[in-house]
Amino acid sequence: MNWPNVWSFVRRNLLTLLTILGVVIGIALGLGLRAVPADGETWSARDVMYINYVGDLFLRILKALILPLIVSSLIAAVGSLDLSLSKKIGGRAVLYYLATTVLAVILGIVLVITVRPGEDADADEATEEQKGGPRNVTTVDTLLDLVRNMFPPNLVQSCIQQYQTVLTPPENNPSEPDIYEWKVGGAYSDGMNILGLVVASIVFGVALGATKKENGLVLSFFQQLSHVVMKVTGWVIWLSPVGVTFLIAAKILEIEDLGDMFSKLGLYFAVVAGGILFHGFVVLSLLFFLFTRQNPIKFIANMGQALATAFGTSSSSASLPVTMQCLEEKNGVDERVSRFVLPIGATINMDGTALYEAVAAIFIAQLRGLSLSFGNVLAISITATAASIGAAGIPQAGLVTLVMVLDTVGLPAEDVSLIIAVDWLLDRFRTLVNVLGDSFGAGIVYHFSKAELESSKQLQQDLSVTQHTELDLELAHPDDHSTTASTVMPHDERHVQKNSRL
Repeated sequence: MNWPNVWSFVRRNLLTLLTILGVVIGIALGLGLRAVPADGETWSARDVMYINYVGDLFLRILKALILPLIVSSLIAAVGSLDLSLSKKIGGRAVLYYLATTVLAVILGIVLVITVRPGEDADADEATEEQKGGPRNVTTVDTLLDLVRNMFPPNLVQSCIQQYQTVLTPPENNPSEPDIYEWKVGGAYSDGMNILGLVVASIVFGVALGATKKENGLVLSFFQQLSHVVMKVTGWVIWLSPVGVTFLIAAKILEIEDLGDMFSKLGLYFAVVAGGILFHGFVVLSLLFFLFTRQNPIKFIANMGQALATAFGTSSSSASLPVTMQCLEEKNGVDERVSRFVLPIGATINMDGTALYEAVAAIFIAQLRGLSLSFGNVLAISITATAASIGAAGIPQAGLVTLVMVLDTVGLPAEDVSLIIAVDWLLDRFRTLVNVLGDSFGAGIVYHFSKAELESSKQLQQDLSVTQHTELDLELAHPDDHSTTASTVMPHDERHVQKNSRL
């Protein structure tokens, strides 16, 4: 064995290897600690909180970087490009995201209809506690809220809250079954409105790019801020091996009965997890190879740190800083592309979530013995695509938007509780593939935009040289500058200045 080469590989990929090791240790630690309490006892919520404490701190630090990273990265990336190039890059990214999301939904539907996991499943009925109150969401309201949140009335508020429609039953008939007859209101819920911040940052970046000559200092500020945030990210991700270990261990301890969970929902879990992984590592890899003629295996290996962080944190937004760093430093993607495309992808590109929602809805229909027509399946595919776009990049957001998909085929919202037992683990697979899809998208967009980016970069360098030359001439000949200014000054202004000196 060539030990120098092995040692060189370990040094280059030390953080990635440590993070993967953290995932393995977290699983082993969680399973080991489950066996500690005797006589069938389980770990209390306080015990789990103590174990999760380190992981929670790590997650908080990562989430604190999301706001400055998205705003500075998008403004700097869009502002440094001319408007036509911004349109091309944005259009290519959105086209890729929509196409891969549709492919994920189709794959999920084919798998669940072929395997039919719901016919042999033995899921528990939802308890009253799980069912909660009456259903207070409709598909239309959710889609309208998605558009509303794209245009927040208060950008400061959008940093901490997002809008959602609230339906209240009529006072004279609280048991009104038709939810569309309920009173429509609105409220703000806690949680960053990432979609609104993305739209606002893109608009600001476009405006800054259009006035680049006059506002070069402002653009430079956001570019430097983006670099500072990435520098902080480079320090923070060294905490990921420890943070991921405790996040996974604590989550495993929260599950009451792992064996019972997989015995009842094992086939459903296998279909969803298998479909998600096949889509990410086979379908998306093939697309990447066909478009770029590059080795997707090497690309995925270079994204190992980001994928391990995504699996551990279960949040594509929290993984965003690490994803950017892996793309730029290991896969050589231009930062103008990665910092433009990735924040958009973390918000709207949810391939894993789309596949999961399509499979989950049809699985529940099979479980209930409901026969679905082609129209029902088509409606599920369209709604699952829309719902995945509306799912924020936060843990278990897909479970929330799944209610939209169930509503499409007339299934009650409380049926979500039938699959909630395995959602904590599926959420990690979904996030991993969501991040991988964003990364492949950035790589493909960069490949098609490389020549235009080089041309734009050369133009910016020429403009910068011209500006520096003009400044040097002004400093070298200040008298000429003042004479020129005096020459072009209106006669009345020169007369006023002369009188004032007298």
